[in-house]
Amino acid sequence: MASADPFQNAFLKSLSPADFAAIRPHLKAVELLAGASVIELGQTVAWAHFPLTAVVSLVVELEAGERIEVALVGPDSILAAFGVLGEPVALVHAVVLVPGVALQVEAARLRALAQQSVEFRDGLTRHSQALFVQAQQSVGCNASHTVEARLARWLLRVRDLSGSDRFKLTQELMAEMIGVRRNSVSFVAHALQEANVIRFSRGHIEIVNVAELSKATCECYRAVKLQYKRLRLPD
Repeated sequence: MASADPFQNAFLKSLSPADFAAIRPHLKAVELLAGASVIELGQTVAWAHFPLTAVVSLVVELEAGERIEVALVGPDSILAAFGVLGEPVALVHAVVLVPGVALQVEAARLRALAQQSVEFRDGLTRHSQALFVQAQQSVGCNASHTVEARLARWLLRVRDLSGSDRFKLTQELMAEMIGVRRNSVSFVAHALQEANVIRFSRGHIEIVNVAELSKATCECYRAVKLQYKRLRLPD
């Protein structure tokens, strides 16, 4: 991890030389393990993370125990932007979906830099807006679209962030993330496998036909990409 390349993260890569120089000495490579909690709802945000290979799911937890995903953060962004810009209190629960490496830095250092650099603060704002875009699109998608469309959208998003067609994901976890019952995901996943779009077995899933999976998704996948372009962010 000592050789972790900070420019694998799009946020860090977009920084001005001066802003990057202010952060770089304080970056520490850490391993994010699958299922680990990076941020707990309501806790003080002490650290920010820049995923390099990991993907983190931001989830809302309900009293009955259900968890529903509202956004994903990977090498495209920063985890804890809201905690740096505003009150340093976590508003969601952040759980590692795809294990990997991230660069960690004290949130207080980023707050100090945001007060000094308008350009850095603007970058944080745009990345925070991107999370809001994901969250509002997820709400609309989960309320209006079929399980097949929602699962296809989610799998494509995970693929985009992880840079891989293979993931270690259970059907139970996928069902939680898109807010449906496990048997609904099982039925749809079986149909997609029969159509040779995906393959799944024992907690592993592989996308074998991206074009067909893209046809199965709804407009929400493309809508998020369009908004990211408007925000001048990698999609």
